[in-house]
Amino acid sequence: MAQRPAKTHAPSAVHKAERRVVATNRKAKFDYHIGESFEAGIVLVGPEVKGLRGGSSSIAEAFARFDKGELWLVGMHIPEYFEATYNNHETKRKRKLLLKKAQLKRLEKSLAVKGTTLVPLEIYFNERGIAKLKLAVGHGKQVHDKRQDIKKREHDREMRRFTRRGS
Repeated sequence: MAQRPAKTHAPSAVHKAERRVVATNRKAKFDYHIGESFEAGIVLVGPEVKGLRGGSSSIAEAFARFDKGELWLVGMHIPEYFEATYNNHETKRKRKLLLKKAQLKRLEKSLAVKGTTLVPLEIYFNERGIAKLKLAVGHGKQVHDKRQDIKKREHDREMRRFTRRGS
């Protein structure tokens, strides 16, 4: 009897070849001077991953802080996954962040400076389909710094508009 040819499976939608951004913190660059950034893993339960993939999650009010030597993300909203049964998750619970020990020590030292905080910039699924968080050390901006940023952005927009018309 002849053997069947080996089946080739189509690549799963979960394992795409590119990075898929789920949520971004657009106000972070306006409210903070962004310093060094890190990529951290997030400890999630099953329905949370499904909720993230569904979209509409928010990290606008989120921040990270140390608690007993561990880094936690507080205030991130992941919507409930309605197909999950009674074991659904809380939408705004604390979530543990995973970093290497050297990175954690470096972050703790940088947070010792007054006015610095850990700001989440974006949540994404990497090439392997694992949820990651881009986290940065932020230094709070003053009102005059924000005004300068607005002026610079408007000036750049005017220059781009002028160069398009001029050519």
